[in-house]
Amino acid sequence: MQNLSRLRTMLEPPVESLGYELLHLEFAGQGGGILRLYIDAPGGIELDDCEAVSRQVSLVLDVEDPVKNAYTLEVSSPGLDRPLVKPAHFQRFVGEKVRIVMHVHVLGRRRFTGTLVEADETAAVVEVDGESYSLPYDGMESARIEPVFESAGRSRHGR
Repeated sequence: MQNLSRLRTMLEPPVESLGYELLHLEFAGQGGGILRLYIDAPGGIELDDCEAVSRQVSLVLDVEDPVKNAYTLEVSSPGLDRPLVKPAHFQRFVGEKVRIVMHVHVLGRRRFTGTLVEADETAAVVEVDGESYSLPYDGMESARIEPVFESAGRSRHGR
């Protein structure tokens, strides 16, 4: 598997220079053949934004050549089930429904789907079925907003 923290360090500056935040990056697909970047901006993300970031990031990747295997680059908006990566992301979405998977069991479970009730610099507190769990960020495998679909097909996920 590729070193994602090295890639993040390499790709964050060019993404930010265009006025976007690099929310998350991952290798996906069969054998990790897709390098996927999730970007965000205050006004949201449109196709033109993804294309601009893709062009800029492709230049950096072509020069630095950090990925040894063949891959396809995808740049995407975070979507309704946006990933939560940094403490600031968790703090922004306190009160929302989240889905968190831990690397190891915490009080007998690895998967937590519930309301994000608190977030500080080291952990998030999630309420699941009336019980609160403090989940340290460094133990999280993944964390995402869990979209809540309301009547008339609309969804709500806040800010």
